[in-house]
Amino acid sequence: MVVLSKGDLDQLVLPAVHRLAPPLATVPEVDLAKAVRDGANDRVAAARAVAAACEGHGFFKVTGHGVPAALLARVEAAAATFFALPQREKEAAPGGGSPFGYGSKRIGCNGDLGWVEYLLLAVTAAGATTAALPGPPIFESCSFRELLNEYIAAVRRMTCTVLELMAEGLGLDEKDAFTRLVLDRESDSMLRVNHYPPLPELRQQLTGFGEHTDPQIISVLRSNDTSGLEISLRDGSWVSVPADSDSFFVNVGDALQVLTNGRFRSVRHRVMVNSARPRVSAIFFGGPPPRERLAPLPELVGEGGRRWYREFTWREYKTSAYKTKLSENRLCYFETAAMS
Repeated sequence: MVVLSKGDLDQLVLPAVHRLAPPLATVPEVDLAKAVRDGANDRVAAARAVAAACEGHGFFKVTGHGVPAALLARVEAAAATFFALPQREKEAAPGGGSPFGYGSKRIGCNGDLGWVEYLLLAVTAAGATTAALPGPPIFESCSFRELLNEYIAAVRRMTCTVLELMAEGLGLDEKDAFTRLVLDRESDSMLRVNHYPPLPELRQQLTGFGEHTDPQIISVLRSNDTSGLEISLRDGSWVSVPADSDSFFVNVGDALQVLTNGRFRSVRHRVMVNSARPRVSAIFFGGPPPRERLAPLPELVGEGGRRWYREFTWREYKTSAYKTKLSENRLCYFETAAMS
């Protein structure tokens, strides 16, 4: 065990990790600009590439996303400014009520710890946060909330394009099979901004955010130019995702695994901290409405086919998931039989 002295996140005991760095991941890449701009054949190719990535990794990189570089830079700078505030001021930032708002070290309510501090914000149907975050003079010409709302709007538009490509890649008749859930006026979507403080003197690795799958339909992540994100391949081995501050990374979530009857598999991932540089990431989680009934889509089961999951509501799933630790398989309670 390593005991960290009082500092950025005050006193905290975390297990050190003694291991060789995992190999670099070969991450599938999809150019959205080409898919949207260059005609039907490119659209079909992009849809197939998205489906293949979701089946093979549950994870891929998006380029040509259309989110302005200047906006990304402003969000990153504002997040760094916020996390540099005195602890008392950060903890006072309203977030719309538990579990939303500022948090540090403790992830969820079941004992998971990480070398991380974060803002977790609910997102309205209009694509805006519900929190009144600190504004001028801390962030000068633009309040943090307004900036994050601009970011969310841009990322959600891009997310919907990705979800449409997923539906097309699966051959679904309804191209909005997934987007309608994220765009629903009661959609349970959120934004999480994570900050992993640097560890310049520590010679071992610490767990920044423990291994887990994301519960929602889709997660869309962008981070600064600092590594740390790792994903688990289908054989259980771990690989490190190369840092890329220009692109977005897409995770298949548990809800999408259910909707696709297991054809798309949610990716297990984690963040390790061993850098002298801070890591800042922003993740948009696209979730369905709480009362939405989730079950494998009929087109992906086929006549006489096996449904790997029973029907349940998103609220039921969240209630169950909140009782588990990060690393647990939260979908196993909703399976109709063991999956291979």
